[in-house]
Amino acid sequence: MRLVIQRVSQASVEVNSEIVGRIGRGWLVLIGVQSSDGTAAVSYLVDKLINLRAFNDPDGKMNLSVRDIEGEILLVSQFTLYADCRKGRRPSFTQAAPPDLANKIYTDFVTATKQAGLKVETGQFGADMKVDLLNDGPVTFILDYPTPEG
Repeated sequence: MRLVIQRVSQASVEVNSEIVGRIGRGWLVLIGVQSSDGTAAVSYLVDKLINLRAFNDPDGKMNLSVRDIEGEILLVSQFTLYADCRKGRRPSFTQAAPPDLANKIYTDFVTATKQAGLKVETGQFGADMKVDLLNDGPVTFILDYPTPEG
């Protein structure tokens, strides 16, 4: 599983000219799922996401989590995070999970994040979405499971 998380002042996602999710200060999270993902990936990455200390404290140091600042989270599925562009001119998506599995893992991730007690908004799985955001920093991180060290 791969997350691209961006610290935002605000973000929204639109489907068919309708806003389906909107947040203020917090994380915009793009979520990619691969076939080997399951409960362990969801648990690890939800914990990392809500506890990652990347928001500024009063001294301007990245020392606060999204939970500490009572921030919000916008979760958006994005299978292209597992695109392989190394060969040819057209990306290959063989590493991305098939839609049924990806939707289940994405839904499990949304549920687990909501259970953490934060405001959580979502995009619409499988839809053509327009994402609007105001980066704060900008601050962007990539979180993977399994982690590079295993």
